[in-house]
Amino acid sequence: MFTPVRLGPLRLRNRFVRTATFEGMSPNGAPTEALIEHHRQVARGGVGLDTVAYCSVSNDGRSYATQLWMRPEIVPGLRRLTDAVHGEGAAVSLQLGHCGYFSNRRVIGGAPLGPSRLLCTYGLSLSRAMSEADLERVIADFGRAAALAREAGFDALELHAGHGYLLSQFLSPYTNRRADHWGGLLERRARLTLEVVRAVRAAVGERMALLVKVNLRDGFAGGLELDEAIDVMRLIEREAVDALVLSGGFVSRTPFYMLRGELPVREMAAAQPAWLTRVGMTLFGRLLVPAHPFAEAFFLDEARQVRTAVRLPLVLVGGLRSRAAIAAALAEGFDLVALGRPLIHDPDFVRKLERGELERSGCEPCNVCVAEMDRGGVRCPRADYKQKPSA
Repeated sequence: MFTPVRLGPLRLRNRFVRTATFEGMSPNGAPTEALIEHHRQVARGGVGLDTVAYCSVSNDGRSYATQLWMRPEIVPGLRRLTDAVHGEGAAVSLQLGHCGYFSNRRVIGGAPLGPSRLLCTYGLSLSRAMSEADLERVIADFGRAAALAREAGFDALELHAGHGYLLSQFLSPYTNRRADHWGGLLERRARLTLEVVRAVRAAVGERMALLVKVNLRDGFAGGLELDEAIDVMRLIEREAVDALVLSGGFVSRTPFYMLRGELPVREMAAAQPAWLTRVGMTLFGRLLVPAHPFAEAFFLDEARQVRTAVRLPLVLVGGLRSRAAIAAALAEGFDLVALGRPLIHDPDFVRKLERGELERSGCEPCNVCVAEMDRGGVRCPRADYKQKPSA
């Protein structure tokens, strides 16, 4: 796990990836010193590849006002971030995406876009079905954002085609109810993802590694299931992609499917600025958000089936906590392992594993860090290590 590995054009110092975990440190969609310091500390802690999370390719693709969106004005700030990560010996990736129908109307100043006309209970908004012009513009936005990311010094890009974001919405039969050549059969539902992959690769050439995050399952009846997910991955494998990141869940339906563990309803409610939202979340949070019990390496069984079906390098994410579980995953043929909450709990986790100072993370799946995203920046309030939230 601590030996160098190739990822497309990159040589990573080890097989550890900081998975794209929303930081909540980008007010007005721009990077801050808090965001830069957060990633500097993760890189100093020993990961091979750090990932900056949830950068929207356009303003209308954001669900939070503290979510990055790519434009020329933020390139200098992002360059400071990539320089900071490189200075600690790690490579750095930027996750590009678009929230689609659960973009926040108040943040984007208009109706969200989606594959179909959909009511989103997550944001209490109604989307409009994307036109051909909308689709062409979004594909171009992905390419433009990718080119700016290269200018900002990123080594890799991760395209977000999971978790119910826009590309995932087109892949899922639950949200894609179109009858044209963007919907229906899986090959048509996958068209937007493939067009985006091609546009991004054309924009950045072969000098950047390109990863795609995909769902193994959406996590609810009527959503994308494993058999179709594998077919999607086989289609992606035909493109100029360097790895797949295997995840699951749908933010607007099963947000904790990708996390597992406790539902911190009280803490999440307290972090909401609007009193009505606080009351509603307190009263109905446990009814509206399904809980999923935590188990270490909880995506491993489904991921094994992908490993036998595709040849692309695979990144395993989902509840990896111990040296034993990480070693077992690598032994089964997964090329890299991705960590989220353990690095929020302690950004030095990888270094401590390498030095033999511990065998497993002290992170418990309380998920209180999720609520902290709305309090100025993600952190673990229960850890010995304390990171200052952004202003």
